[in-house]
Amino acid sequence: MNQKERLTYLVTYLLKEAKYRMTIPESQEELFQLYRALVNIRLAKPIAMEFLKIQDKMLKEETKRKGIVSFDTVDDNIILWKGDITRLKVDAIVNAANHQMEGCFLPGHNCIDNMIHTFAGVQLRNECHQLMQEQGVLEETGKAKITKAYNLPCHYILHTVGPIIKDEVTKQDEVLLASCYEHCLQLAEKNNLKTIAFCCISTGVFCFPNEKAAKIAIETVQRYMKYSSIEKVIFNVFKDIDENIYRKLLYK
Repeated sequence: MNQKERLTYLVTYLLKEAKYRMTIPESQEELFQLYRALVNIRLAKPIAMEFLKIQDKMLKEETKRKGIVSFDTVDDNIILWKGDITRLKVDAIVNAANHQMEGCFLPGHNCIDNMIHTFAGVQLRNECHQLMQEQGVLEETGKAKITKAYNLPCHYILHTVGPIIKDEVTKQDEVLLASCYEHCLQLAEKNNLKTIAFCCISTGVFCFPNEKAAKIAIETVQRYMKYSSIEKVIFNVFKDIDENIYRKLLYK
């Protein structure tokens, strides 16, 4: 079964499961976009083992096509890297989650939460759902949870909910953002993880000012790593504005 055949199978399964009636696209790119949209809106629930087998193969092939990035030969303990966090071969990547902690349900949305859930596979939403069912309440801002990474090249995902800025940034907002980084680092250390890649928590749609967020991130990580067994932290950025900010702050 080639990649197009895998996608056709997965899309057909998901359409039938959701009782949607629509024409299946011809091109592989359109097939993947439809597949992604369907898994983005799919609620957490059991799924056939055959689906998982084919999904896992498809996602691993897609990750291979994008290219896997490793930092094994980099000596620095704090690293700045621009690109797609789902390509990183590290012990854990950090996901900027929402309070529901089950991923982004907007089909094809370009937020990091959506991308991570898309390329990890439907197993990730199921695990997050189980964690939240056991917890019984929404996830607090500034805390973190750990899950498997499934089809991503990293081993684990650290999920954290950053503060949402409505007007001015308050001191409490700053404390909560620092807490996101601290709880992720503590959870990583508790699980004997050595390399962690942080996204830009709370910027973007959560509206935390980029430079202020970067300063908090760097100061918190640098302070923590003085007494930590964590060996490398990667600051993963996706936008030019964040790359410029982090480069200025890290290499001034």
